[in-house]
Amino acid sequence: MSDSPADPMIGRLIDGRYQVRSRIARGGMATVYLATDLRLERRVAIKIMHGHLADDNAFKARFVQEARSAARLAHPNVVNVYDQGQDADMAYLVMEYLPGITLRDLLKDYGRLTSEQTMDILGAVLSGLAAAHKAGIVHRDLKPENVLLADDGRIKIGDFGLARAVNNNTATGQALLGTIAYLSPELVTRGIADARSDIYALGIMTYEMLTGEQPYVGEAPMQIAYQHANDTVPMPSTRVPTIPPELDELVSWATARDPENRPRDARVMLDQLQDVDKIVRASSADQTALQPTMILSTGLSSAVADAATQILGVKPLATATKSKTPPPKPDNAARLTDNARKRKRKGYWLFTLVMLLAALAGGTGWYFGSGPGSLVAVPQLVSASPEDATSQLTKLGLKATLGTQYSGTIAAGLVASTEPGAAARVAKGGTVTLRVSQGPQPITLPVLAGLATDAATKAITDLKASVGGTDSVFNGDVAAGTVISASRESDSGDVSQGGGYFEGMKVNLVVSLGGIPDVAGKSVDDATAVLKEKGLAAKSGEQTYSDSIPEGHVIKASAAGDGPVRVGDTFNLTISRGPEPVVVPDVVGRSWGEGKKILSDLGFKLTYNPGADAPVYSSLIQVASTDPAAGTSAPKGSTITLKPTNPFG
Repeated sequence: MSDSPADPMIGRLIDGRYQVRSRIARGGMATVYLATDLRLERRVAIKIMHGHLADDNAFKARFVQEARSAARLAHPNVVNVYDQGQDADMAYLVMEYLPGITLRDLLKDYGRLTSEQTMDILGAVLSGLAAAHKAGIVHRDLKPENVLLADDGRIKIGDFGLARAVNNNTATGQALLGTIAYLSPELVTRGIADARSDIYALGIMTYEMLTGEQPYVGEAPMQIAYQHANDTVPMPSTRVPTIPPELDELVSWATARDPENRPRDARVMLDQLQDVDKIVRASSADQTALQPTMILSTGLSSAVADAATQILGVKPLATATKSKTPPPKPDNAARLTDNARKRKRKGYWLFTLVMLLAALAGGTGWYFGSGPGSLVAVPQLVSASPEDATSQLTKLGLKATLGTQYSGTIAAGLVASTEPGAAARVAKGGTVTLRVSQGPQPITLPVLAGLATDAATKAITDLKASVGGTDSVFNGDVAAGTVISASRESDSGDVSQGGGYFEGMKVNLVVSLGGIPDVAGKSVDDATAVLKEKGLAAKSGEQTYSDSIPEGHVIKASAAGDGPVRVGDTFNLTISRGPEPVVVPDVVGRSWGEGKKILSDLGFKLTYNPGADAPVYSSLIQVASTDPAAGTSAPKGSTITLKPTNPFG
C-alpha cells in the first residue's frame, strides 16, 4: 500500500524510540508501519491499533495479553515480537520487519503452486505452528495473508492470536469474507477454537495452494460458513488431476468436519507431511529418471555398477580373458580327513542343540502355563486414540471397554488413563478400561472483584484452577490488597464478576496497592521520602508560581507515564516558586480611596494611618507616597505602606 500524504503517523516518534517511516498495510484492527528503532538502530514493523478500538479497555487488554503470548514464541518460522506499549492513547506492537511478500501475493501472481512448493511452505508453517501449539497458543486466524515469504527465503507466520480480539463489527465485509474462508466447522457452529481449528484452516490453505482456488465460494459470508459446517472439502485432485493421492489424503485428514478425526496438533500433521514429502518427491524423481530410448544390459557386477564410468554391453577385462594356467591337482587324502573332522564337530553341535531345545521347551511350558507368562502387561496407552488403544489390547489378547474422564493435560478424545494402569499384569482375555479424556472439567468462577487477594486465591484454587499472573497497581478507589479485576489466562476473558472456565486453567488477577499518597505542600525531600515508602520514585520537574504553596515546596506529583501506576514508576514533582511578583502601580496623587482600591485589587496588603479613613478627611486627602515605590516588584500578598497628604496643606 502506498504512503498516504495525509497520514499523521508518518514521521512521528513513538514512545521516544520508534521513528515511523512509511505505511506497509492497513487492516480492520490496526495499521502496520515501517519504523526505525533509534535505540538499536534497526528497522522494525510497528502495528498501531485503530483509535476507535483503543477506547475499548477490554480490547486493549486482549491486545496486550496476545502480544505477550506471541512474544513467548522464539522459532525461526514465527515473526518475532520485540516490544509492546502505549504512547498517549495509542496501543502499539513492535515486530520483526521482513521485506518480502505474503502467500496471498504469491497465489495472486502464480495462481497455484506445485506439489513440491506447497510442501515446502506447508512444512515451514507447520513447524512454527507446532511450536505455538506446544506453548498452548492457538493462532485462530491462519490464512495466506498471515504467511510471510521473506526476500531471503525465510517463511514465517504472523498475527498470532490477535484475530480473537476483533469482533464482526470491526471488520469490513471483505476482511470478514477472507476470514470466513478458513473457519473450521466448530468455530462456525459453536464459536470454539483449539489447535485442531488451526489444522482445519491449514488444510484449506493447502487446498488453495494446490488448486489456486478456495474450496467454498459464495456471495455472502453466511453461504461460505454454511458450506464449512455442512459439506466435506473435496479432494484437490478433483480440480487438478495431477495432484498426488498422498496430498489428497493429507488435505482430507486436515479438513475433516469432526475435529476428532483431524490431527490433534501441528506436530502430528508435520510428522505425516514429512512421510508424504518423501513419497511424493521419490515418485517425481522416478518419473524424471525414466529415459524411453535407453536399454540397460543386465548382469552387471556390483563392482562395475559402482564404477565412476561405465561402458554398457562390454564385459570386464578380468572376465573376458581366459586363464591359460592349468588348475592344480586335488589332494584327496587331505580332503577326506577334513570332511571327517567337520562331521565330528557337527555331531557335537547337534547333540548340544537337542538338549537346549528340550530345556527351552520345558521352560516355555512352565512360563506360559503357570509362570509369569500367563499374565499380560498393560501397555502405555495414555494420549493414544481409543481405536489405536483398543487395537493394541486386542493384539495382546485383552479386551477393551470405554469410560470417560476429565483431564486438563490430555486432549479431548484421547486416552487419559487406563484401569488397571500401565505395566500392570492382566490375565489373557481380561478387560482393560480406557478412560477417554473429555478435556478440562468445566467450572464456574465466583465474583472475584472486591475480594481480598488471599480470599480470591482460595476461591480459585478450591475449584482446582490456579492463579497465573498477579499485576499490582495503585488505585485510590479500591483498598490495598483487594482484587480490582480478574481475567482468564487462556483467552483474556474478563471474569471479574465470575464466569465459566475449566479446571486446571489459570486466572490472572489485578490487585490494588491502595491510593497514591498526597504530597502537596510538602518539601521536595519529604515528598520524595513519602513516595519512596510506597515503592515509587520521584524527580523534580516544572517550577511554577503558587499563592498557596510556599516557595520550594511541592504543588503536585504527576505520574511520568500513562495508564495504571505500578511499584517502581516515577513521579514528576511540580515545585512552587512562591507567589507571582506584581509591579507596584503608581497611585501617588490619586484620591485616598481610589489608591487603596487599586492596590487591594492587586492582592497587596496595606498599612497606613487609620485616621486617614475618617469621613471628614478621606475626601480631601490624596496618596502622597508608597513603600515599596511605584514601578518596583513585590510578591503578591505582601504589604505596602501608604502615606496620605495633609488635608490642611
